[in-house]
Amino acid sequence: MIPDERPLVSEQWPDLAAELATALREEGENDLAHQVGTLHVVEQCGCDDDFCQSFSTAPKPTGAYGRGHRNVGLSPSKPGYLILDVVDDAIMHVEVLYRPHLT
Repeated sequence: MIPDERPLVSEQWPDLAAELATALREEGENDLAHQVGTLHVVEQCGCDDDFCQSFSTAPKPTGAYGRGHRNVGLSPSKPGYLILDVVDDAIMHVEVLYRPHLT
């Protein structure tokens, strides 16, 4: 699937996208909040853990993210965890853990 055919997070899970943007603004991460509307679902996590609904918004690296990587833990409005992997100020992966099922 080419990038333009990949669904936008905001189209696939509009409530999650809104929650991400709000939580990022509350953390003072306004530049990241502006990215949410343009994020594509590149690949869903294949770990098969029933508590994980994580997904990548960019192709995964072969190894670790490396230099320029940081985690941004958010305070979501629903139970569970939302943690972003950010590389050079770009959202690369969204960890969605122990949350109500995304629809």
